[in-house]
Amino acid sequence: MIVPGYGGGSLADLPGSLLAALGLREPNTLALEPADRVCLFLVDGLGAELLRAHPGHAPFLAELAGRTLTAGFPSTTVTSLSSLGTGLTPGEHGMVGLMLAVPGTGHLFNCLRWTAPDGLVVQPEQWQPAATVYERAAQAGVQPVYVGPAAFEGSGLTRAVYRGVRYAAAESADERVARAHEALRESRRAHVTVYYGDLDAVGHMTGWGSDEWLQQLSIVDGMARRLAEGLPPGSALYVTADHGMVNATEKIDAESSPELMEGVALLGGEARARHVYARPGAAKQVLEAWRETLRDKAWVVSRQEAVDSGWFGPRVRDAWLERIGDVVAVPYGGVAVTTPSRHPIEARFIGYHGSLTAAEQHVPLLEVRT
Repeated sequence: MIVPGYGGGSLADLPGSLLAALGLREPNTLALEPADRVCLFLVDGLGAELLRAHPGHAPFLAELAGRTLTAGFPSTTVTSLSSLGTGLTPGEHGMVGLMLAVPGTGHLFNCLRWTAPDGLVVQPEQWQPAATVYERAAQAGVQPVYVGPAAFEGSGLTRAVYRGVRYAAAESADERVARAHEALRESRRAHVTVYYGDLDAVGHMTGWGSDEWLQQLSIVDGMARRLAEGLPPGSALYVTADHGMVNATEKIDAESSPELMEGVALLGGEARARHVYARPGAAKQVLEAWRETLRDKAWVVSRQEAVDSGWFGPRVRDAWLERIGDVVAVPYGGVAVTTPSRHPIEARFIGYHGSLTAAEQHVPLLEVRT
């Protein structure tokens, strides 16, 4: 088990360090060197262990100096983007999973797609109220720009974690590199984030290490090389990821397992990081059943045990506690706990993430300076 290294080497420590490198009065936990302009290349699903396994398909990245960070828990896009967008741990920003219970409603909320049952409205600024690092950068005179697909502009997740950026929509890899170079040259101090999600998307459907995934890895490597080649003087490029990935070798259908569903009101999270919300009075029974059924397959703990173990950070705000399941089940090895009738596409995945294994937690932080 890899417990995230909050406060010394996690994704939550990176945003403040980037702002400190740009001259803002922020904690420089990662001791990054000063720069006039910073470009963060965020590659969805580029785990450090995965990258090390295939240096031949990423020769540029393989040669870069860098270090390894931990993603945070759960090791999933929603949580990691929130940590990168706020500089806070999951326990502080409250985005503690993919599918979370909305307290008092009896419903689950998808924090990635920002979807909820009819009639339930979740305001991004209320669900994640903390100021973003981009707002802080703009107040200090640093132009924050986010380069990503047009479809994400104005989405609920973007509003929750990227408030304060100027969104530069770009679709192809070449377009994103070009928009990043333009943004870096626009002002004397700049903070530019470039997002690329296709590596993760392909990994889910075909598995990491597949031919299709390796093709995407080569595209990522080319993007990083071109981003570096076009950096203005006095700039720093950092390449990182939101999480890694594992390929499933065993899938457990929770919906077809009465012992897993008895006493359960809502089953949230995702296949490698389940939030299990119990019916009133059933939390102890549900905990015992999940522990017994998933023995030697998953770490299964109570909400309080997960909080006390620091999975979500040194502190969890009281307001966010009920977003965490009464039981938190975290598979290891190649196990995935799926819900095929409710989420059929996810159940067909090959690649998954969310857990506390090294393959999912470890992400690279690679650096190029001019």
